[in-house]
Amino acid sequence: MTQAVFTPPVATVGAALNTFLAIDFGQKRTGVAVGNRLLRTAQPLASIQAQGDARFAQIALRLREWQPDALVIGVPYHPDGASHENTVRAKKFGRQLHGRFGLPVFEVDERYSTTEALQSGARDADAAAACIILEQFLRSLP
Repeated sequence: MTQAVFTPPVATVGAALNTFLAIDFGQKRTGVAVGNRLLRTAQPLASIQAQGDARFAQIALRLREWQPDALVIGVPYHPDGASHENTVRAKKFGRQLHGRFGLPVFEVDERYSTTEALQSGARDADAAAACIILEQFLRSLP
């Protein structure tokens, strides 16, 4: 389920939003991927192994490098769709990203993305999960 955190629903995302940076938030590691609307593909970037302000500093570096038009964050849910503690953390992180960087932030239901990444043999499962999240988002765009 894809939904906007601070912007209109995905169906109304304007063509001006072409490049996206995806983030798979984790308390220990944060996966990152970049992709674009034209190709509807994503590529994993190295995961961030930092917390707090150091994590935001690493995200800022990737924002400067890739110049995305918007951010996409994975939000975890239980298999039945119910929220849990990490759901709340990820949503809060999305609000913090928007507040710090001023970019639109979109949420994507990320159930099973890490499992899928691990099953595919990814060396950096968090970055691969961010890539899966971003490709799911890109497929949902009109």
